Amino acid sequence: MKATEKRHAAQSLILLTATRYLVPILLLFSLFLLTRGHNEPGGGFVGGLVAGAAFALYALAHTVHQARLLLRFPPRTLIGTGLLIAVGSGLVALLFQRPFMTGIWSAVELPIFGKLGTPGIFDIGVYIAVLGVILQIIFELMEE
Repeated sequence: MKATEKRHAAQSLILLTATRYLVPILLLFSLFLLTRGHNEPGGGFVGGLVAGAAFALYALAHTVHQARLLLRFPPRTLIGTGLLIAVGSGLVALLFQRPFMTGIWSAVELPIFGKLGTPGIFDIGVYIAVLGVILQIIFELMEE
């Protein structure tokens, strides 16, 4: 990596410091939106957008290369994985001889999440796919 690529052109101390605190908060908030989504406003789409904003902020403060290292997976892999999870959650209903994308819930109820079911798995897939799409677009635009 070249010396000029080590830091983004802005090199703002305020932005670097704010990013250190905001990225974890934004990622936690995105998970909160994801888990609350099937009972109240929120869900995988909004949660994925907030998570994408966290990584975009990190890429703006540092470099796209460092943001990709923080992400650990290429955005295209996230898109494919998210789509597979979302479609797979719909296929579960076919195993119970129900129409595609019919919600199936477990009998076990967890204290925070309530009853787990395929709508929650679908939301996780949407979260991962939206995160991948947003980061693919943002990283490509920032690298230009």
